Amino acid sequence: MSPIESLLLGLLQGVTEFLPVSSSGHLVIARQLFEIENIPVLFDVLLHVSTLVAVLLVFRRRILAIFVSLIRWIRRRSDEEDRVNLKLVVLILIATVCTGLIGAGLSYLEPQLYPRLVASLFIVTGVILIGTKFMHGTKQYGQIGIREAVVTGLAQGIGVLPGISRSGITIAAAFGAGVDRQTAGEFSFVIAIPAIIGAALLDIRQAGELLDVVAPVSLAAGMAAAFLSGLACLVLLLRLIKSGRFYLFSIYLIPLGIALLIWGPK
Repeated sequence: MSPIESLLLGLLQGVTEFLPVSSSGHLVIARQLFEIENIPVLFDVLLHVSTLVAVLLVFRRRILAIFVSLIRWIRRRSDEEDRVNLKLVVLILIATVCTGLIGAGLSYLEPQLYPRLVASLFIVTGVILIGTKFMHGTKQYGQIGIREAVVTGLAQGIGVLPGISRSGITIAAAFGAGVDRQTAGEFSFVIAIPAIIGAALLDIRQAGELLDVVAPVSLAAGMAAAFLSGLACLVLLLRLIKSGRFYLFSIYLIPLGIALLIWGPK
């Protein structure tokens, strides 16, 4: 893989990771178009890790507050102000377990063999996004519980399917569970942190295999592109969620899915 190809895939990953259009689905189609094969899944995971850094940067206050509350709890000095953050830790763990159960069941799929399935799932994601236009939740962190964590965690597990947007389906699930827009957007990305870290740890064994086919300079170019584009798109997405225009991405996804079904890779 050349540095230009890696940079383009990293840019694609960063743009599509946070915008609800399915980064994995776009990477599958891009590999088909560029005829890039035999790249270990760790390459995709490292691109996800690059965008994870953007999540940590944007939500640094919430993440830092959670760690501070945990330290206070361990030292038995937590107070009422820490209650919401400690509860959030439990909800993140519940959501992560649900994600792992669903994700493990779907992990055997080889999406590069089913580009038409990916195209169909783009359409499914578009329909889901249209549905968010009619969802109006009011729950904030102090009001969400196990039900909301399970719903979003299961949705995130389904989001491993290329063509199903992880951010799109988890935010839509949170909306459907009655969570307000700002909280749903933040919670969706906070629960993604352990899922991405877990995937990276599981696939780190492929590091040697990856460097055999992707030069370090190409890998660095892809990761840098993924981080910078991901950071910009995450900020944009949060603004669109607050403004209630999350559904607009369906205007892109549904025609894309139809076009790929007709003219895309078989």
